[in-house]
Amino acid sequence: MFQHQTFSSKKKFGKLISVQDVCHYMLLSAVPVLFCMVLTLFIRCSSNAKEQADNEQTLQADKDSIMATIEKETKSFFARDYEGWKSTYAHEDYAFQAWSNRDGTFDASVGWEGIDNSVGKYIHDNPEPQTGSNPIVERKRITFKFYGKDACYLTWDQYNSNKDGNFRHSKEVRVMEKKSGQWKIVCVAAFWDYVNIIPANQLKDIQSLDKENRGTNKL
Repeated sequence: MFQHQTFSSKKKFGKLISVQDVCHYMLLSAVPVLFCMVLTLFIRCSSNAKEQADNEQTLQADKDSIMATIEKETKSFFARDYEGWKSTYAHEDYAFQAWSNRDGTFDASVGWEGIDNSVGKYIHDNPEPQTGSNPIVERKRITFKFYGKDACYLTWDQYNSNKDGNFRHSKEVRVMEKKSGQWKIVCVAAFWDYVNIIPANQLKDIQSLDKENRGTNKL
């Protein structure tokens, strides 16, 4: 009823492919993919390295610009250069300046108008530059903290020379804002130690003071 059918074993279905041929083919196919992956990784790493270098360069440029503004403010004050001094500040109602006095009191001004009426008025009332008695100003342990691209908080230890050549220590605080590409002073706070005078021959060896909490009559 049914007929048994046979097929010739000699019928050709194509060339047989060995395992070695398959592996070789897969390897050749993978080489371009691997090359592209390595190239992409290299480009990405190079781009990240360049971006990091650019960021570090920008950060250092901002630090240099900030310190240039701070130094200009100091030099302009002693030179009685009102316009130079004025140009270093942010003329805002939230600007602030304060320092401690020898008698235990403090002076403070809130807003640019208050700062100008205090220090600016002093410059106008005392126009003679302090050319012969400018104090030497040493700044050490400067610490920066940036908040975005346009704001920076920083602190440092400052040592100002007295008329006798010795030094007085202060802890300094600044807040800076970048306005129209220029760093301006927003806040000045200076806490002076009028009691513990530092001999001039010891200043070069000082990086930080061992005891900065020396007050005895505290709150």
